[in-house]
Amino acid sequence: MNGFIGRRNELGLLEDLLSPVRTGGRSGRPGRAVLIRGRRRVGKSRLVEEFVERAGIAHLFFTAVGGSREEDLAGFTAEVATSSLPDADRFADFAAPQTWDAALALLASALPTDAPSIVVMDEMPYLVREDPSFEGALQKAFDRTLSKLPVLLVLIGSDIAMMEQLNTYGRPFYQRGTEMVVPPLTPADVARMLDLPPADAFDAYLVSGGLPLILEEWPQGASLWDYLGLALRRPTSALLVSGERTLAAEFPTEAQARTVLGAIGHGERTFTLIGRAAGGLNPGSVTRSLDLLTGRRMVAADLPLSTRPSRETRYRIDDPYLRFWLSFIGPGIPAVERGRGDRVLETIRAGWTSWRGRAVEPVVRESLWRLADDRLPEGTNTVGGYWTRTNDPEIDIIGADRAPIAKKITVVGSIKWLENKPFDHRDLARLINHRAQLPGADEDTPLLAVARSGCTAEGIDHLLPEDLIQAWSSD
Repeated sequence: MNGFIGRRNELGLLEDLLSPVRTGGRSGRPGRAVLIRGRRRVGKSRLVEEFVERAGIAHLFFTAVGGSREEDLAGFTAEVATSSLPDADRFADFAAPQTWDAALALLASALPTDAPSIVVMDEMPYLVREDPSFEGALQKAFDRTLSKLPVLLVLIGSDIAMMEQLNTYGRPFYQRGTEMVVPPLTPADVARMLDLPPADAFDAYLVSGGLPLILEEWPQGASLWDYLGLALRRPTSALLVSGERTLAAEFPTEAQARTVLGAIGHGERTFTLIGRAAGGLNPGSVTRSLDLLTGRRMVAADLPLSTRPSRETRYRIDDPYLRFWLSFIGPGIPAVERGRGDRVLETIRAGWTSWRGRAVEPVVRESLWRLADDRLPEGTNTVGGYWTRTNDPEIDIIGADRAPIAKKITVVGSIKWLENKPFDHRDLARLINHRAQLPGADEDTPLLAVARSGCTAEGIDHLLPEDLIQAWSSD
């Protein structure tokens, strides 16, 4: 696909940070720093490249390779020498510094003092792992030199946990940079990028997770099945390779965590069943793996939302693309490599309706939360679901004033995401019955239907895919 889609909020924030750099600020220290984090292959580097291009000022863009400290120091020096910073070419004959103190001093000497500039350090977690002194060197350079210069320092990393920790109390760079998270492209972005109607855009979002690399190889206007037919013929398709590369980068040594992730990806949601599906791991191993997975934002741990406490935790893959990849693509890669992607496509077709019905639930809840002020009853500050150990009842949508233990339930709803099957009077009767079993709800609690194919039941508010897509349109 041509053009740059979405990211208006992120580009706006970066421009806001650049503004005092351009004007000199008010404190005599115009320098600013921003720490950007986000899942691998989500488009962080592409976003910053677009920002730098639009800014049109002198800049340095360095990407660490993670081989060794010496290799990255040499690469950094070479990037300084070939950058658009003033007189950068005079550093071409410099020997690579031996420390980051010296490398950052070299950088400071190359930055203009009377004009704004941008310095980008991509894959920063590599530098932290290679050299324990890097953080201290960066903090010292920023405090003593860089903050006094008109420069925006952009630090990018895909290791979400590490990037979060860099700006926490006790770390050298604490409170020196603004934090920014780059999420996947939204369902509205997907709709615009692929020129798809809302319902089909949600399908494309569930498969791609909003990852730009996958969407760029998706032909504009192509249906889900047309795209899958193309992608599953190519073992090098971004749909196939992105998942394995993400897991290899996130879990280079944690085999148990990958096993537990796979169990959740195949549909297990409770602690006991996850441990059993992961090969009978003992509870301690399952707990450690789940702690690691939730800490890295790969897995979400959900609790039922009602006015009554509950310990019925359910686990799900938090990343939309990995949810699809773990369910269908990862297990099917050997078949694709043998030229039998058609078999994988048949497997996806057979399980699609059931899988999609479960996978769309967190996306719908997020959409409703974004629409809360406009379409949900007043006082709805959180949106979740409700279930019991026996799943009787299991309710798709709960709106409440707070989570996980609400004081007030504001709305109870159902999601029916089937093609050519609208939400009807039987679905309404079932929802009324479930509402009667929900702690904190009564006959006056409003009801809501979210339906892919419309609503024929009378006396219930309902939302369609085109309503949900509006929740993401301002991003």
